[in-house]
Amino acid sequence: MKITFCAYDKPGSVGGPVTWLMHLLPSLQEAGFSVNCLIFYHVGSSGPLTTHLLKNKIPFKGTQFNYYTEENISWLLGQLQSDIPHVFVPNLVVPAYLATPWIKKAGIKMIGISHSDDPFYHAIQKEFIDGKTSFRLDGMVVVSKELEQQLKQSPNKEKIVLERIPYGVIIPEQKSMWSGDALKVVYVGRLSEEQKRISEVTKSFCKMVTSINGVEAIIYGDGPDKKNVEEILNADGKDLPISLGGNIPSEEIQKKLLDSHVIVLLSDYEGLPISILEAMACGVVPVCLDMKSGISEQIKNGVTGYIVKDRNHDFFKAISSIKHNYKQWDFLSNNARKLIEDNFSQARCHKAYADFFNGLKVSSLLQEIKMPKKFELPPVNPYLARADRRKPKLSLIEKIKFKARAIKQKIF
Repeated sequence: MKITFCAYDKPGSVGGPVTWLMHLLPSLQEAGFSVNCLIFYHVGSSGPLTTHLLKNKIPFKGTQFNYYTEENISWLLGQLQSDIPHVFVPNLVVPAYLATPWIKKAGIKMIGISHSDDPFYHAIQKEFIDGKTSFRLDGMVVVSKELEQQLKQSPNKEKIVLERIPYGVIIPEQKSMWSGDALKVVYVGRLSEEQKRISEVTKSFCKMVTSINGVEAIIYGDGPDKKNVEEILNADGKDLPISLGGNIPSEEIQKKLLDSHVIVLLSDYEGLPISILEAMACGVVPVCLDMKSGISEQIKNGVTGYIVKDRNHDFFKAISSIKHNYKQWDFLSNNARKLIEDNFSQARCHKAYADFFNGLKVSSLLQEIKMPKKFELPPVNPYLARADRRKPKLSLIEKIKFKARAIKQKIF
């Protein structure tokens, strides 16, 4: 079976969906699938995904993300036509979802991925499961129970294949150890105000190390709001045991986690955060804000970590409780690691994907992908608009002028 995935890449790219794809594709290839990837570059050059695919000898094609959606759809259809797959996974690329009608007409299965409980993925469901029939996906994989329950509310749930496959992570032989001296608390992820609330997290870290003796903090990652973090650390974190650890490659982050004791995630929403799974696999205790999706599947409050109600008092209370009770940390640490071993190993995740793809009824008679003269697309969804810029429609007068110029150029 041939499967083509779609993705974004850029220098220093971080985040769960990138890490997930970097590990999944080589595993599917080893399982006997023919896999490749179509990549859009955001800032003109490649990033860790491209490097990883080259290293693992996985075929891919890449191009700059074009300004107009129609141009991106045309590029995708052209690439798919040159190497027609049985299954196409648009992943989180909006133009790839909008190419659905022309891809499905060729007999290719369209399988979406829902990575997070946020307006973007809610809009994907609205447009490509609950929207026009011609744009409806053949199936959707979700990463958490909450996302699964949301999709089961769709009136079209019986018309698609629905599968829940949690992310999986590598479980190291060693685990985090703490002697009871300084408690190392870390944040790992995008430095972004949207969703991650990184300025509030940074301020909370500064208050944490000030109010609780023997606590150190490191913020790992990169993102659009890194400058905000630096400004807060220069002002509120000066001379405190708190630092910005930089953007750590995915293959090296495990070493940093094994040297940590607590990982913090205080986002507004998530899907199934890989950073927390990776940390728990190392025996690092998670302290996370209460959210609908993902967190409740990973953390049983007081057993595998702590779920807090806010980024202030309840958060500080949880950190203080851990700092002053080594036995409690050890209990949480061992339980966290055991949970990952039993439910979220990378081997389990990859086998689930292999079984899912093998279970699809794919066509043995794939047809040519026909490039339309004009793309008839649904109206732009405001929650997808950031990645969906349409070509402006010419007025009748503009069309007449355009044709006149074209005729004049031919004559002369």
